[in-house]
Amino acid sequence: MNLNVVASEIYREPHFHGYGSKTVLRAGDQARPAAFPDAAVDVAELLKRSTAPSAVRLMGHHVFLENYQLVRLKNGTSSIRSLAEEETFHPVVGPVAEAEALYVKQLRLRQRLQSHMGEFVVWDVGLGAAANAMAVLRAASDLPCSLRIISFDRTLEPLAFALRHAAELGYFSGYEKAARQLLETGRALGGRWELRLGDFPWWLRHHQPPAPAPHAILFDAFSPAKNPGMWTASLFTDLHRCLDPKRPCAMPTYSRSTMLRVTLLLAGFFVGAGRATGEKEETTIAANTPELLDEPLSRDWLERARRSRSAEPLREPVYRQAHLSRESWEKLLRHPQFQ
Repeated sequence: MNLNVVASEIYREPHFHGYGSKTVLRAGDQARPAAFPDAAVDVAELLKRSTAPSAVRLMGHHVFLENYQLVRLKNGTSSIRSLAEEETFHPVVGPVAEAEALYVKQLRLRQRLQSHMGEFVVWDVGLGAAANAMAVLRAASDLPCSLRIISFDRTLEPLAFALRHAAELGYFSGYEKAARQLLETGRALGGRWELRLGDFPWWLRHHQPPAPAPHAILFDAFSPAKNPGMWTASLFTDLHRCLDPKRPCAMPTYSRSTMLRVTLLLAGFFVGAGRATGEKEETTIAANTPELLDEPLSRDWLERARRSRSAEPLREPVYRQAHLSRESWEKLLRHPQFQ
């Protein structure tokens, strides 16, 4: 275990039993999860290396520092802030409004579900505190459709924190039991909502355990500056390979950066300007078919990308800014979107 990181977890994949068992530990205590009898956590060492509050929470075989806090936004709604990443979830308009605008409406989710035959698969990349998944479940609640959500994240800590503050956050109404079941067992709603816990880039490369190709992707990772490994060229190339060409799929995300849009295009996606949300005049939506884009990027955008000082995709999980390389520019010019 690396005690130099703020949040330390011990887990074995796939293993979901026992998340609901909670114990608060303090300096001097030893945490020895039953699932890993040979793994001990010196909580005093964790606390000494952390700026987080002096309580550590043991959930099943996960050891969590209290690394999140509830915050009040300017519009009066509550959200969650990560102390480690120094980023707030849904920071301007709040979890409900952002999830509905960015994902539910932009994906035309209700319209697509109403006309869809068979199972409709949503990949929820960045489960976090589950606000996006809640918005999707609520949007589909009165529709006679077969909806399946597969949520991905490397930690359950924000979901656990959110459930402890469910009343203040307000978006779990009607689904709090399902969220707790997902936290405790990795499955909920009769298997219609399931969890893939671990490193998403690794899962994309190996696809184990397997998952059906999605019809929609909710992409909500921490920013490239804080979590560059989730925004690399290889990740989006691997993600595009997981799509079924015969299954139209769209993926909105909050960023409108030139670097992201270039990365998505070079990975094989069609890319368009997305809806405004909060203080952002635009977001981004990518798809494996141009028919799912309302406002595809034009050749005028290409020229702006060529002049940008931050356009070259990340080749390694290290954040940096750079002009487009000659190779990237030539590939963009050959993209079907600009023919």
